[in-house]
Amino acid sequence: MKRILVPVDGSNASVSAVKKAIEIGKNYNSLIKLISVVKSTEKRRKERNENLWNAVDGSIIADIAESAELEKKLESKYTENAEMLLSQIAAKLNFTGTRLEREVLIGEPYEKIIETAANGGFDLIVMGNRGFSRFKRFFVGSVTQRVISEAPCPVLVIRSNFEP
Repeated sequence: MKRILVPVDGSNASVSAVKKAIEIGKNYNSLIKLISVVKSTEKRRKERNENLWNAVDGSIIADIAESAELEKKLESKYTENAEMLLSQIAAKLNFTGTRLEREVLIGEPYEKIIETAANGGFDLIVMGNRGFSRFKRFFVGSVTQRVISEAPCPVLVIRSNFEP
């Protein structure tokens, strides 16, 4: 196991996943790549304003343009926060015996995780599971579920209450 991918979102489960990846990685002198995926503001805007996209009133279109500018600023802030999160994890945890890479990506989280795993030739994905109930998972979906079903390599899921 030479290459381990760990998606991080700041949750306790994702930090536990990093700890588990370090534990595994030390045994194989592995490369551990931490990624944080910032959901695209374009996608957020379309989801939030879906009913406005068909409107032709000029004021609504102007509001959408202003909203787009605000969303770009927010995306920059989200990216900055994600970079800070990865830096803090790298500083607080002991990666001795492994090699560490970090990257912030923008897009749909499950797609970027799968794409990174496939393009990077990763041997394992270690990720947290926040523990949504079946009912909530049915309606909101689950990044973990999507990654498990579409990943090009094995996926180790760490529960939110797991403490290595």
